[in-house]
Amino acid sequence: MDLEDLFPSKPGDPLVELAKQDLDPMSIEELKERIEALKAEILRVETHMARAQSHRSAAEELFKKP
Repeated sequence: MDLEDLFPSKPGDPLVELAKQDLDPMSIEELKERIEALKAEILRVETHMARAQSHRSAAEELFKKP
């Protein structure tokens, strides 16, 4: 599967740029640090998603019809 299939072209999209980055020149330690940074970003996004879902649920509860 090609990168273009996974990440549709969006100019300046950081995920596209990240996926295209050459990993060959990186050391094992640099790759481990990259993985840790990506895990931290995943956690940040998941936390944001949970908070957004909570807000949505609260709004739906507030505006639901009796």
